[in-house]
Amino acid sequence: MGVKLKPLADQVVVITGASSGIGLVTARLAAKRGARVVLVSRSKPDLTRAVARIQKAGGEAIYVVADVAHPDEVEAIAEEATRAFGGIDSWVNNAGISIYGTLEEVSLADARRLFDTNYWGVVHGSLVAAAHLRESGGAVINVGSIVSDVSVPLQGHYAASKHAVKGFTDTLRMELESSGAPISVSLVKPAAIATPFARHARSYMEREPNLPPPVYDPGVVARTVLRCAQKPVREITVGGGGRMMTAMGKVAPRLTDRYMEAAMYRQQETDRPSPEQRRDSLDRPMKGDGAERMEYPRHVMRSSVYTAATLHPLRTAVACALIGTAAVLALRRGSE
Repeated sequence: MGVKLKPLADQVVVITGASSGIGLVTARLAAKRGARVVLVSRSKPDLTRAVARIQKAGGEAIYVVADVAHPDEVEAIAEEATRAFGGIDSWVNNAGISIYGTLEEVSLADARRLFDTNYWGVVHGSLVAAAHLRESGGAVINVGSIVSDVSVPLQGHYAASKHAVKGFTDTLRMELESSGAPISVSLVKPAAIATPFARHARSYMEREPNLPPPVYDPGVVARTVLRCAQKPVREITVGGGGRMMTAMGKVAPRLTDRYMEAAMYRQQETDRPSPEQRRDSLDRPMKGDGAERMEYPRHVMRSSVYTAATLHPLRTAVACALIGTAAVLALRRGSE
């Protein structure tokens, strides 16, 4: 028997990493569609502004200041959500951070801190969510990355953490399903997204970090996440460009290695030198930096045909059939 999820307007949705980027865009869209939203991050000022903006627009939202690296703080998120809204229906583990630099350069302390957020934060959130959803049902949605499938140079620890997230998510899905728990477990794997991701990352490079193309708008990820909250989706890549990259990594791994070596060093840095006292969000949030989007010199794609087709296969099949029928009729008319 499949897992049945509530309409979004009837849900309470918890989103970690919700004070900026993908998390903030997802929270605002969920509230706009009628969900009651719990925004979570380490930055109280940014959370306060985000919740005020949602409430001003007529939405229902609260915030919880928490570091997902600490299990007791994650448990407190569930308690606050239950106290405010009576329960939880979907839990989105989105909080994450990256480090730019070669594996030999990055300190082990920095790498462990990254794993505390990117991997253990997902573990803490997933297990707390599963405990609260086991009777009532709902969705656990983990945000991985295309580097859950194919690694890139200069972000080795980030890629490793996202590989770990995929392994954990797949096992959690099987174990919950085996136990009969009415919980959907989804892995959402975005390509490069136009958020403050690069600005928040710790960098060991001489120039400021950048995102490799193609770059997508965070709204594409937000719509995907909210689709997973309403209909069980096992795993999905956000962005056709990212899907091509992961497919190439499976079909031609050595060729992919060579491409990464030739292109990804240059594509992941800008022409701007990094300041000596560069700020980042690895150890603590950057003050007043709760931006949804960042401008990038490369074109930012506002939609993904591949992702939309994957999420709505029937609708896509009907559209293709109609287009094909129209084309055949047009050819027939032309031949008469």
